[in-house]
Amino acid sequence: QVQLVESGGGLVQPGGSLGLSCTASGFTFSNYWMYWVRQAPGKGLEWVSLISSDGSGTYYTESVKGRFTVSRDNAKNTLYLEMNSLKTDDTAVYYCAKDRGTDGQYEMTIDYWAQGTQVTVSS
Repeated sequence: QVQLVESGGGLVQPGGSLGLSCTASGFTFSNYWMYWVRQAPGKGLEWVSLISSDGSGTYYTESVKGRFTVSRDNAKNTLYLEMNSLKTDDTAVYYCAKDRGTDGQYEMTIDYWAQGTQVTVSS
C-alpha cells in the first residue's frame, strides 16, 4: 500500500533553516508529481510547493519563493523541502502528498498524504 513517511521538522528561530524529508513506498515514486502542503494553527490547508515527477519543474506559493527549495531523489524514493530564512508565519504542520495523476501526468488532485510534521518558528 502507499505510504508516505516524513522526517525532519522541529523548533527553529526566525531566520533559521530546517529540512524536511518524505520517503515514499508502495508506488512508483518517479511516475508522480508531489506536493508539500501546510496547515498553520487555526487556518486551512495551504499549498506550499509542487515538483514534477522527474524533478525538472518546481513551483512555489508566493510567500515562500526564494526561501524554500523542493527537490526529489527518485532513486531513493524521497522528497525534500529545504526551508531557509524561516519566519514565524511559516509555523505549521507540514505534509507531503502525492498527486493522483499517473505516468508523469499532473491531475492537481491529492490522493495520499503523509502523517505531517510540526515546524515551529519562534524565538
